[in-house]
Amino acid sequence: METKKTIESMFGAGAHFGLGRSRRHPTISPFIFGTKNSTDIFDLEKTEALFAKVKIYIAQLAKEGKIILFVGGKKEAVSAIKASADALNMPYVDGRFIGGTMTNFGQVRKRVERYEKLISDREKGELLKYTKRERALLDKEIAKLEKMFLGIVSLKKMPDVLFVIDPRREKNAVKEASDMNIPVIALAGSDCDIREVKYPIVGNDSSKASIQFFIEEVAAVYKKAKVV
Repeated sequence: METKKTIESMFGAGAHFGLGRSRRHPTISPFIFGTKNSTDIFDLEKTEALFAKVKIYIAQLAKEGKIILFVGGKKEAVSAIKASADALNMPYVDGRFIGGTMTNFGQVRKRVERYEKLISDREKGELLKYTKRERALLDKEIAKLEKMFLGIVSLKKMPDVLFVIDPRREKNAVKEASDMNIPVIALAGSDCDIREVKYPIVGNDSSKASIQFFIEEVAAVYKKAKVV
């Protein structure tokens, strides 16, 4: 019954739609049900089976208090990524992935700490000692750092897992995770290579409704299983 309900929810969110057949990556072929009007259609029974494994893994992560870094910079994903990550007090990237976030974590962390100090100094009024021009430059620096690093301010150590929307688009994040032996969970569309994704969820990674469904389900599973 639960499996049927999940499949119906995925279907309602349009998770079964892939891209044009000509764009299909070979690693996705086993999960394609068929093609309609040149558009690949996912086999949602297979997607549900993959997602069931992901949910079991997410529940285990929650029980162990592991950190998930949510990554999804495409416009269809940003609102769901931020909302679900915030709900779990998890770090996130909802824009361009900054190179070195994992492979050069120490240096990236220094940039984040610079941002935190500037914000703290501004709130305490300590920037008032600078000239108007200097304050304008500092405000510009704060805005730049905020755009780059706001979502990972809470990331005090390396993430335990990445949850990625569209591993093709976020290939740099997936590559860094692979280099650092960090497992990747990913919602992967029909044009994605899932060989570096330990826990793929094959489905529509271009629709806002589909993306939101999977992210919210993951967040709900983590929240329910988390040990208070």
